[in-house]
Amino acid sequence: MSDAGRPQRATEAFFGRRKGKPLRGLQADTLKSGLSSLKIDLETPAPQDIAALFSVPVETIRLEIGFGGGEHLVHRAGEQPKTGFIGVEPFVNSMAKLLSRVRDLGLENIRVYEDDATQLLDWLPEACLDRIDLLYPDPWPKRKHWKRRFVSQVNLDRFHRVLKPGGLFCFASDIDTYVNWTLLHCRDHGGFAWQARNAADWLTPYAGWPGTRYEAKARREGRSSAYLTFRKAG
Repeated sequence: MSDAGRPQRATEAFFGRRKGKPLRGLQADTLKSGLSSLKIDLETPAPQDIAALFSVPVETIRLEIGFGGGEHLVHRAGEQPKTGFIGVEPFVNSMAKLLSRVRDLGLENIRVYEDDATQLLDWLPEACLDRIDLLYPDPWPKRKHWKRRFVSQVNLDRFHRVLKPGGLFCFASDIDTYVNWTLLHCRDHGGFAWQARNAADWLTPYAGWPGTRYEAKARREGRSSAYLTFRKAG
């Protein structure tokens, strides 16, 4: 297929694998039962107050896009029981792993979506999220694939629409070109103010940061990480 015919993020396409090793029986059962109870159904209208999505009272709402192994999402949900967490991950094996941890820990402040995050973003009502986390997203390192990166003007428009006034967009990566790409895109968008005042602000992990397996891999390979925080402006 030519580049002209390839789906773009603006058309809600997902790029990447959806499945890895076949799930074992217990994993498959956990995935099926967990999704049936925790999956957000986009076929129904979004509630104006999305706190209604959770079975326990929550005061703030955070969205994590591409939670990978789920280490960060599970840690934050246990740390902040009054926050409702929405996790998005199209990779089946990662979703099964997360749902197993949610079950074992008895976490009730997590909901999930197992498809393209842009679909969820378009479903959500305006100004409903306190924070969006995009942590170690696929960097698509080849220049010809940069257009597949999740940070784009159209997706920043989506972020800006669903974040509350003063809401945060947090981005972490160990890939310099993607860090610079995100800084430039947020600057050009005009709706996000970078919160760093000095180098330590973006070289220091977020408060309570548990680390991720992607971060550990980067450190083993000699790469440092950047932690960018943008506040919704305008």
